[in-house]
Amino acid sequence: MNTKKIGCILAVGMGVTLLAGCGSEKKNIYKQAEENLEQGNYQEALEGYEASISNGYKPTESFRGAGIARLRMGDSEGAVDAFTKALGTDKAGKSLRQDILSYRATAELQAGLEDDAMADCQTLASDYSMNADTYFLTGSVALAMDGYDEAASNFQQAYGEKLDYAMALQIYEAYEARDMEADGTRYLEAVLENAPKNARDYYERGHIYYCMEDYDNAKKELTKAADKGSAQAELLLGTVCLAQGDTAAARSMYQDYLNLEDSSKAPGYNGMALCDLADGDPDSALANIASGLESAETNEMQELLFNEIAAYEKKLDFSTAYAKAQEYVKMYPDDKEAQKELVFLKSRTGE
Repeated sequence: MNTKKIGCILAVGMGVTLLAGCGSEKKNIYKQAEENLEQGNYQEALEGYEASISNGYKPTESFRGAGIARLRMGDSEGAVDAFTKALGTDKAGKSLRQDILSYRATAELQAGLEDDAMADCQTLASDYSMNADTYFLTGSVALAMDGYDEAASNFQQAYGEKLDYAMALQIYEAYEARDMEADGTRYLEAVLENAPKNARDYYERGHIYYCMEDYDNAKKELTKAADKGSAQAELLLGTVCLAQGDTAAARSMYQDYLNLEDSSKAPGYNGMALCDLADGDPDSALANIASGLESAETNEMQELLFNEIAAYEKKLDFSTAYAKAQEYVKMYPDDKEAQKELVFLKSRTGE
């Protein structure tokens, strides 16, 4: 028996109080979706936003939330559709419209729809004041379209608006994705001239040195961040040690991270699994991945699931690896590396 449905039917005959109760339930569904999105539980967030859409509750915001959830889950085409529907509602105010246009351009870029993404960027430039994020977005789209001078101009504007570590890294990663690391490295070198003030700054500096493959300086900065209480620094220290081929030191760092009370366990177990794979122990890797998946939020699952495929491949269990890869690609359709892996595994299984 559907008691919720009966409750709403009874409200029609019992007046405003119970009607408010039904409205309150719709509000609670939406608020829970917001919380799930913030916490990285994207599947649960998507389900909540879709329920809110069906309920007709905050349709613009619900389509927007569904789009963000899909974007975070790697479904860029589904995200574009959701953002387009959000913009098509009659309650998309100017500031909310700006936000949704930015998200849609990001999704379009990820989906390979560069012309559409640039059209949205041009709308943002003509209808709104540009800021660091919109300059960066426009630069990223221009770079994808081989507009190198336009990209450089927009990136310079973005960095000029936001002279911080995060922006420098974003620009570097945009160039790195196009095999143009040298163009991005100058932003990293420039931001390193800033004096660090707190644990977050030391962590960001360590991350930058790691990207530059200057592992000694990365360790120095990350150790300072860890001493100041940065859990993320412990995690990245493990990654730096792993990059140097020192799996014993990496394991120690990942274990230190797992021992922290407030740490999210999934990344630590993923690090342990990477050490296992480097040491040629896929069975131990699978055990650590299983432990990681037990505690993982939605946004922490992707790397674990990808490494699970690698572990089965290391075991020469190509049939299981292929099945896992098929599941993975359905979940993360934008992952081009996984698509290549799927083709390889298919050739090994004779599918």
